[in-house]
Amino acid sequence: MDEAFGRRAATVAALADPLRRALYRFVAEQPGAVSRDQAAEGVEVPRHTAKFHLDRLVDEGLLVAEFRRLTGRTGPGAGRPAKLYRRARKEVSVSLPSRRYDLAGQVFADAVERALAGEPMAAALDDAADAAAHAVASSYDDSPSVPDVLSRLGYEPREEGGVRLRNCPYDRLAADHPDLVCSVNERFVTGLCAALGSAGRVTRAGAGPGASGCCVRIDPEDPTTTP
Repeated sequence: MDEAFGRRAATVAALADPLRRALYRFVAEQPGAVSRDQAAEGVEVPRHTAKFHLDRLVDEGLLVAEFRRLTGRTGPGAGRPAKLYRRARKEVSVSLPSRRYDLAGQVFADAVERALAGEPMAAALDDAADAAAHAVASSYDDSPSVPDVLSRLGYEPREEGGVRLRNCPYDRLAADHPDLVCSVNERFVTGLCAALGSAGRVTRAGAGPGASGCCVRIDPEDPTTTP
């Protein structure tokens, strides 16, 4: 289990407790931040119980805490600020195997905007996939390798006479639109290799019903190819 998946799983597990789930739902449904007393009253539990679970939800990134005086007064005698809670903007999802429909959505949305601006759709899809690949590559500070990044994106790369990708992060989309999704995916992985300085050759490995894993693979650079 990779570290990123472990963090997501722990976050989702925080909602396994029914009371914690009820507190999260109560806070999420309020128009503004709520106090411990309000949350406790909302789900009918003691204040100290609400405090424990609310702070756990903050630790897991599902809620955000802030401090504010509820009286609206300032200065001496205004009282201590109260700890308030509101829903975090972070989205959390865990799936097995890993899926990245958010990345596919970003590419297709970018391509549509380019096409609406006058760029031919085929070129817009290629350019959007390239742009997404370079954005992903530049988002890391630790100079990762291509297999490292592909692993973080859920492709499950394996070194087998090159790099074989054992998981398709866009499985449902690819099942319904194999030519479109696999073409964009091939361009994305090609762009990722270029952005990370890899000399590998990205080729289509196969797609459609019965296919296993990702539709592309990365082979070592052909030594007979002239630079």
